[in-house]
Amino acid sequence: MKSGLNLSQITLILLLSTLLCSCNETESKLWQGYVEGEFVYVSSPLSGQLDEVSVRKGQTVVAGQPLFTLEREFEKAGVDEAEENLDKIISDLADKRKGRRPSEIASIKARLRKAVAAEKLAATEYKRRADLYSSRTISEEERDQARTDYEQAIQLVKEIKSELKTATLGSRSDEISAAESSVRAAQAKLEQARWNYDQKAQSAPRSGLVFDTIRYRGEWIAAGKPIISILPPENRKVRFYVPEQIVGGFKINEKLLVNYDGLTEPIPVILTYISPQAEYTPPVIYSSQSRAKLVFMLEAIPAADKALLFKPGQPVDVSRTEQGFVLENGFLTRIKSYFRSSDD
Repeated sequence: MKSGLNLSQITLILLLSTLLCSCNETESKLWQGYVEGEFVYVSSPLSGQLDEVSVRKGQTVVAGQPLFTLEREFEKAGVDEAEENLDKIISDLADKRKGRRPSEIASIKARLRKAVAAEKLAATEYKRRADLYSSRTISEEERDQARTDYEQAIQLVKEIKSELKTATLGSRSDEISAAESSVRAAQAKLEQARWNYDQKAQSAPRSGLVFDTIRYRGEWIAAGKPIISILPPENRKVRFYVPEQIVGGFKINEKLLVNYDGLTEPIPVILTYISPQAEYTPPVIYSSQSRAKLVFMLEAIPAADKALLFKPGQPVDVSRTEQGFVLENGFLTRIKSYFRSSDD
């Protein structure tokens, strides 16, 4: 019986030792995660049938670009009615402000001229009656009647003059104030009708990728139900998990590196969030080494010009330095080389 180890056994032991060391070293410098997207769901506050969808899934849109339109014949009729009502009330206010019509004022002036002439005649008649009474030609009763007629003529002239002045001033101030209030109320109703009409057609609130068209033309859409989902570039972030033993070493605004399959070099990201609560490793990143460990969830965002390189749901690796990725790649290379030599 031979004692000692042959060359193959020694190589296997060394490889296993390296494997264990590499696992621990890689695990401490490399953390698994995935890309998360925060979607903007666009809907209408009013219900209706979906008449038109102006975009398609996968299309890039800019803020303000039309997205969809619901049927809005009823809202259009409401706008037309409100506009006509406002025009009517404005005309009524203008009529109250400018007074009576020219023909009515001309009629009042004609009555005034007639009353002035009657006043002059009454004054002459009263003077003549007073002289006759002085010579005792007429009775006192006849003189008093002439004086009464003259005084009535004077009062009639004053009355018609006041009426003419009122006619040129327009309606009373309280009537004009009431008409102005009616105009403001009609304007508010018109604005509301136009708002209802405009809400049936929605535009993109932000620029980004049309991630999904949730509803299709011809469907009845309830109020507030999303129709289009948009993913702005700045709403893409990396979510990854680190063991609870090292989470205290991370700081907000810390610079990290992200790598994923097919990437030539890591992409820098900025740490923006550290979860205050521990959790077990989520099933999405389960591995034989980490499935039973408590971890903390962290989030990081890429620079604006790199955001489009990240796809929601994409698995990624996060490290503080490029050494973590190099270590992992070297570790995998050593395993592959060993199995190839074993097969030989």
